[in-house]
Parts: sequence; C-alpha cells; structure tokens
Amino acid sequence: MSELLNPVVLSVLVLAALSLARVNVIIALLLAAVVAGLAGGLSLESTFSTLVGGLGGQGETALSYILLGTLAVMVARSGLAEKLIRRVMPLLRGPRAMVLFGIAGVACLSQNLVPVHIAFIPILIPPLLTAFDRLQFDRRAIATALTFGLKAPYLLVPLGFGLIFQGIVAEEMTRHGVEISLREVPLAMAIPVAGMVVGLAVAVLVTYRRPRVYAMPGIGPAAGPSAGRGADDDVDASSGDENPALRWGRGDVAVLLGLVVTLVLQLVYGSLVIAALAGILVVFLARGESWKQGDSIIDRGVAMMGTIAFIMLVASGYAAVLTETGAVETLVEAAAAWIGDSQLLAAVLMMVVGVLVTMGIGTSFGTVPVLAAIFVPLAVSLGFSPLATAALIGSAAGIGDAGSPASDSTLGPTSGLNADGQHNHIWDTCVPTFLHFNIPLFLGGVIAALVL
Repeated sequence: MSELLNPVVLSVLVLAALSLARVNVIIALLLAAVVAGLAGGLSLESTFSTLVGGLGGQGETALSYILLGTLAVMVARSGLAEKLIRRVMPLLRGPRAMVLFGIAGVACLSQNLVPVHIAFIPILIPPLLTAFDRLQFDRRAIATALTFGLKAPYLLVPLGFGLIFQGIVAEEMTRHGVEISLREVPLAMAIPVAGMVVGLAVAVLVTYRRPRVYAMPGIGPAAGPSAGRGADDDVDASSGDENPALRWGRGDVAVLLGLVVTLVLQLVYGSLVIAALAGILVVFLARGESWKQGDSIIDRGVAMMGTIAFIMLVASGYAAVLTETGAVETLVEAAAAWIGDSQLLAAVLMMVVGVLVTMGIGTSFGTVPVLAAIFVPLAVSLGFSPLATAALIGSAAGIGDAGSPASDSTLGPTSGLNADGQHNHIWDTCVPTFLHFNIPLFLGGVIAALVL
C-alpha cells in the first residue's frame, strides 16, 4: 500500500486521471509534476525550478509565453477585453493629445495587468477608425502610441511580459558571470524608457500634431464641419462605439478572477509559470471555460505565442554555441584592444550591434541571449557596472521591437490601423516608431551605461 504513496506513482496516477478526463496534456503534465514534487518533499518553488531546469536554456521563457498565450485566448474568448475597453473608451475625451496618450495607456495594460499582448488591437482600433478619420487624426501618431504601450511596460515593469523580459536579462547576465537581481533591472532600464516617453511626446505633440485627411467609406476624403477643426479641438473617442455595453457573465468574472490570481502570484513567487498556470486553473475551476475545450484553447495559445517561444529556445542554443566555440573571448580581446579605455565608444558600438541584430530578428526577447553572450564579457573587460551592462543589453534588445517590420509591436498596430487599407506598414508604422523610439533608446542606453 505504501508504494501507492510513492511520489512517482502518485504523479503517474494523477497524469493518467487528468488525461482520461481530457485535460490538455501540457496542463496535465504540469499538475503531475507539482504532485510529484510536493509528495517528494520539494517546495512549490523548488518543484518549478527543477521543472524549468529540465527544459534547458530559456525553457521557462518559452513555457511562460505559451501559458500567457493560453490566458490571452481565454480573455479573448470571454469578451472581457472588449468589455473593459468599452468601460475605458468613454474616458478618452478631450484634446487629441490626451486621447493619444490615453490610447498609449490602454495599450500599456496589455503587457502587465491584462497580458493579452496585441490581441486587444483588433477590438479597440477598427471601430474607432471612422471617428479618428472624421477628426483627421494622423494614424502615424496612433501607431506610435500603440507601439509605446506594447513596448515600454515590459522594459520597465517586472510583471507579465515584463517579468519574462527582465528575467531573461538577469538570467543571461548571471550565466555569463555578472550577478544581477531581477529587482535591479528596472533601475537599469529607467533612463532608456524615459527616452521613449520623450519620443512619444514628440510624436504626439510635434511630429504628427497636424491633421491628416483619409478617405471616408463611401464619401471620399473626409469633409464637413470637422475637416477644418484645429489640432487641439476636443475629441470623444467613444463616438466610434455604437454598440450597447455587453453584459457581464460568469465567464467574464472567472477570467477576471484568473487575471487577478495571475497578477498576485507573480508578486508572491516571482514566477510567471506558477502565476499563469494558477490563473488558467482558476478559470477552468470557476467554469469560465470547460475542461473539454482545453485542447483548442491551448492550441490557439501556442499559435499566438509559440513562434516567439521557439525563437527563445533557438536563441539560447545559438548563444550556447557562440560561447562553446571560444570565439567570444577572442572577439572581446580584439574589441577591447581597439576600443581602448573609452566606455563611450564601447557603449555606442554595442548599441550599433544591438540595432543590427535585433532589427533583423524582430524580437527583443529572443535577442537577449545572443547579445548577452557578447556584451557581458566585453562590458566586464571595460569596467562597466552590472547596472550599466543591464542597461546596454536591455536597450539594445528593446530596439528590435520598435521599427522592425517583423516585430509584433509594429505588426499589431498595422493590423488595426490598416483595416480599411489606408495605413502602410513600413512608412506609417515602422519608420515613425523607429525614429521616435529607437533613437531615444539608443541614446538612453548609452547615457545609462555611462552614469550607472
């Protein structure tokens, strides 16, 4: 009888029972691992640390992405995001600039508090295009506001996608010999993100302040009383929402409760895997979703985030190959000899490397392991502090999400703003976001590296 209490036996029995109950295999495996760990005397944190360690480099990041993708699908299926947006949009009134800053604020929530990534954009933007066009908003300003909200929060706030990104920075720096805690990364990124805030302000208040005319469906270019309104005229962004508010149901409450649990457990454990898994389980247990729908939900979650998760794994392997060849040390020695004692020149060159690498890959998350393998040894040889090194890595990686044609932070805004075919991905999203965010990030990264 005692053999039945063996952690391995208990775990296998739980795995078999969950599988027979048609619980998705990923969820079943994770729960079975928890049972094995707890029954074997491990703490919850130790259990998940062991689990993640068995996945290999960036395994935690990949798993976090997939679980967050699953949670985002649950939010989208419930309609919760649309209901929350309907609550927020009536507050976006007043001068154009305030509306644009409000849109950036709403976008910020998608990375941390309600981690749905870019899934909110098709809900928020297309219904408002008619109102924006009637009032002659420049869609380049809207694209800039959206990209800011998709990017700045994860660089600065260690919650949701921010916990993933900053965790990668801390982990990769530690792996290459420079110890830094997760709580120190936001301090390192404060100056670069401040540069992004300045870039957003310049885009909204200066560069794209003037009205821009778009064709109105069925009537040609915008005309009428609003055509001659000034840039500072009041705007009611809620005018594009003609549907009545949707009623809240049990599913909405269950998903909202799951998001709250996810947020709280992130703060308690500092692990997005634990937090997201708990949030998903809460939604299922509160009957916000049926267990029988688990496979289709997780399939959609993997489809949403799986590519990025796989990039994380491959990038980690690529960085391991770079390190194993021993060529990094040779490169660092040659670069240090050429640069001399100039930290300014070193910081500028490292940021240039970041621009070249991250713009090509298009994901800041996936480039951190690659950049860390090169930057950390070079930064140590030149006497950069851990905070300065983190600022260089975080800023150089962050450049990949703004301005890159292959980035979710540019593809997402374009998908919403080009619903009527009047918004060009390169010239109306990529170029504006590159100019207003990558240049400040470049300068902010260099300044942070010199003063921290």
